[in-house]
Amino acid sequence: MHSVTRRAALGGVALSSMFTVLRPGAAHAAPSDTGAQVIAEEEVRARTLDLTIDTPSIPFMKPKVRLFLPRGWSKNAGRTWPVLYVYGGGGEGDYQGWDVMTDLKDWAAAWDVLVVMPEGGVAAGFTDWLRPRGGGVVNWETFHTTDVVQLVQRNYRGGTRRAVMGISSGGQGAVTYAARHKGLFKYVASFSGILHMTKPGIPTMMQLADLGSPTGASPEQKWGDPVKDRANWLTHDPYYLAPNLRGVGLYVSTGTTGRAGPLDASFADVLEQMGVAGAAQFQVVGGVGERLVGVTVKSFVARIRALGIPCRAHLYGDGMHNWAYWNREFHTAWPYLMKALGARKY
Repeated sequence: MHSVTRRAALGGVALSSMFTVLRPGAAHAAPSDTGAQVIAEEEVRARTLDLTIDTPSIPFMKPKVRLFLPRGWSKNAGRTWPVLYVYGGGGEGDYQGWDVMTDLKDWAAAWDVLVVMPEGGVAAGFTDWLRPRGGGVVNWETFHTTDVVQLVQRNYRGGTRRAVMGISSGGQGAVTYAARHKGLFKYVASFSGILHMTKPGIPTMMQLADLGSPTGASPEQKWGDPVKDRANWLTHDPYYLAPNLRGVGLYVSTGTTGRAGPLDASFADVLEQMGVAGAAQFQVVGGVGERLVGVTVKSFVARIRALGIPCRAHLYGDGMHNWAYWNREFHTAWPYLMKALGARKY
């Protein structure tokens, strides 16, 4: 199914089939070190649980987390499970994205693994913001790497063997977190993530990409001025953090040409379904955006290999910035993720 129609079909099927059952007792869950707490649980369907979290890291909202639970799971189980963390992207940061847009739940159901999909915000950068507009706190990195990890470990039988994968800015975040928090993840997979943020021209591209953000976010709010605050940019750039990834399994993939590939809808179909404005955005973000992402991934791969760090890279040429390729790519990365976690197939 082409990517445009797949988005509509999967969204309709998934959302119409979900049901919600409030589960009591979340208020008794152990908090994280920051004081974040699970304040509600909702059973979406069998072996799928949504958590609502109250956290000082993201004080302006109550972010959600979706869990795919393994067979035999219970809060009182006498064992823990390896954990795969899964991140969405800038425009796909919603915690439901992977559930709605891919067949991840079917893959997860066949393995003895706990899958955790946290809210990522919209164009939020997967970082603790340096200068949020109006001050305040916007700490997505702390939320993901401290709050969610500790809440899952302390209350939902998550083990200490962890891996992570993400798309777009979530792929960038996955690699950045693995490098900035050594020992947090055994394996990281990034699909179409920017992996050299400070490469000339890329900060400007990131700024342009954020112009349409409904949150009004900008790279300057997240990381600061690319020149004046370059030190902060470098401490969040996977390219410069690459030495810290020694000992972490790596899988990275991206399109590189900016041209439509075998999994893309035709421009005529996109135009018919999304109109002129939607089709233009699809072409710019999906084509030009993916080509620029590809430039950064090539740079990262060259750097990581020059350091002698093993990395599986799939630079697949034609293919745009969309779920069709990310769904395919996670299938390829899955065996490596599961092996790193020591997860078994049922």
